[in-house]
Amino acid sequence: MNKRTEKGNSLIIFPESYVVIDIETTGLSPEFDSIIEVGAIKYISGNETGRFSSLIQPDCVDDDGNYICDFIQQLTGITNDMLAIAPTADEVLPKFYDFIKDSLLVGHNVNFDINFLYDNLEKHLDLVLSNDFVDTMRISRNLHPEIRHHSLSDVLNRYKIDYLKAHRVLADCEMTHFALSALQEDACSIHGSIDYFCEYIQKRSKHKAHLKAADIEATITEINEDNPIFGKVFVFTGALDRMLRKEAMQLVVNHGGINGDSVTKKTNYLVLGNNDYCKSIKDGKSSKQKKAEKLKLDGLDIEIITEDVFYDMIEG
Repeated sequence: MNKRTEKGNSLIIFPESYVVIDIETTGLSPEFDSIIEVGAIKYISGNETGRFSSLIQPDCVDDDGNYICDFIQQLTGITNDMLAIAPTADEVLPKFYDFIKDSLLVGHNVNFDINFLYDNLEKHLDLVLSNDFVDTMRISRNLHPEIRHHSLSDVLNRYKIDYLKAHRVLADCEMTHFALSALQEDACSIHGSIDYFCEYIQKRSKHKAHLKAADIEATITEINEDNPIFGKVFVFTGALDRMLRKEAMQLVVNHGGINGDSVTKKTNYLVLGNNDYCKSIKDGKSSKQKKAEKLKLDGLDIEIITEDVFYDMIEG
């Protein structure tokens, strides 16, 4: 796993000058999937000053000779024929890097984009993407923790902004720009000022830090004991992308599982969230992950899984 040791910081601010970025990919893993389109729009003092976009031909094809599956084609509108004549990453990424330079980056669930771009810039150009970034999804979650869903379409619908031409990079960049503006206005309306909003986030973060496994009790009475969660001890590290940690811990106990606050010899699963917001991370790994790896090497029955694998277990 790429440690991304020089990755920029995730900031909760409302900047006046920034570059909105978005990518489309063949899948969800920076390690195994490829970028197929990259885009960016630059704003200076709130005004658009330039835009960049390009398709990117993946490095390899599938067994059927195609670059992307039918699902990705339907989702993005990008076809295999379009990618067959697209420039390569070696051609596109230098131009993209020159466009963003050292700008503050903005995106929705932008950590996904940053990780792909970091790995690809390092792989193809031996360059490091160290730009700080603002995640409008993270802002939305902190602004409205009572709301469950925070996709870009959910945020835009909340503010009655038409969500058109989704899943093409420049359209999504424009929509993210509108979302950032709407979130800023909403934050001022709810909290009185951006400064008070930031103070609220700091207080909420401290409250989440005191969440204990013993505080989570099952909200259902009948549990299917055949599910893969039942009787297993789960520990979480990092921030989850799809839900709050408390919600994930609730899922565990509702399936007959057991939550743990720390990794011990009794831990069966360590679920890896996003550690990019944690200042105490060293070498790209939390202390929980390092301990889990040691226990696994010692022969203990512990698995280190991603957030997506955890949801697969829940759905299973």
